[in-house]
Amino acid sequence: MQETRLDTARIRAARRVIDPVFLDTPLYRCEALEPCLGCTVSIKLETANPVRSFKGRGTEVVASLLAERGPRAVVCASAGNLGQALAWSGRGRGLDVTVVASRFAPATKLDRMRALDARLELVDGDFEMARERAAAVARYDGIRLVEDSLDIETCEGAATIGLELVDTVPSFDTVLIALGGGALATGVGHVVKALAPEVEVICVQPLGAPAMTHSWHRRSVVTSGSTDTIADGVAGRRPIPAVLNDLLLVADDAVLVEEASIIAGMRMLLDHAGLVVEPSAALGIAAILEDRDRFAGRHVVTIVCGSNVDVDAYRRWVDAPLSQGP
Repeated sequence: MQETRLDTARIRAARRVIDPVFLDTPLYRCEALEPCLGCTVSIKLETANPVRSFKGRGTEVVASLLAERGPRAVVCASAGNLGQALAWSGRGRGLDVTVVASRFAPATKLDRMRALDARLELVDGDFEMARERAAAVARYDGIRLVEDSLDIETCEGAATIGLELVDTVPSFDTVLIALGGGALATGVGHVVKALAPEVEVICVQPLGAPAMTHSWHRRSVVTSGSTDTIADGVAGRRPIPAVLNDLLLVADDAVLVEEASIIAGMRMLLDHAGLVVEPSAALGIAAILEDRDRFAGRHVVTIVCGSNVDVDAYRRWVDAPLSQGP
């Protein structure tokens, strides 16, 4: 029997080192969405914090450990949200943070990382190229490499969301989780399956960035040559084997959704919930839109995981006329 890297006791302990500003985020039933979706929908809102994403939960755990006994300099690769979160957590603990990112990342995310005192290095490629460069910087400079999803602290920090779900929602049937590198999905999935095993854990990824979903279905790592999605936060091409192993233990399903459904989900969250979200945060709504019959009559929780979006791009997406959509 394969064992997971995650530990429920450590996850509970993580709550004691995470700044309270990231904890106990809003969780509420959004009745305005329900007529369009045909099911009961609750939102777990992970954008109401200083870095506007769930990533701060994990970087708080990482930074607290480094501040106690680790190197004072760290480097990570980021599509934007991890870098902001590590910069925020590191700044408060006196860590020197370097973030390697694609120069094609949303300018809003890059500007915010600089504002949080991170040293920013840009590469002329995608997130996977940034990962390679961050690893090289860590080796060359002899500093700590923080790798999202591979570092168990990032998963167990995210898993504290799961504790809040099972502790506060009276009953729900399904949780929809954005799937990228896997920290959010493995963390929340672990807690839900440990404490509410009857709840279905469904991971959602864009059709244009399907590597982890294909890997889950085949039960072995599948890489992709390129990605083509507006959901930059989940656009990885090379799943990490250890993270996939954790995911295989907790996910009941992994599904892919079209770009049109992601945009429709963003538009619905704006129109019916008053939420401006990045594409990754609309994946759960997109999954319902594409398979209403599957979710009919259920109580579904969707984790709205980030709102760091380029304003101009967002306006183009949500203002564009609906084509053939869900």
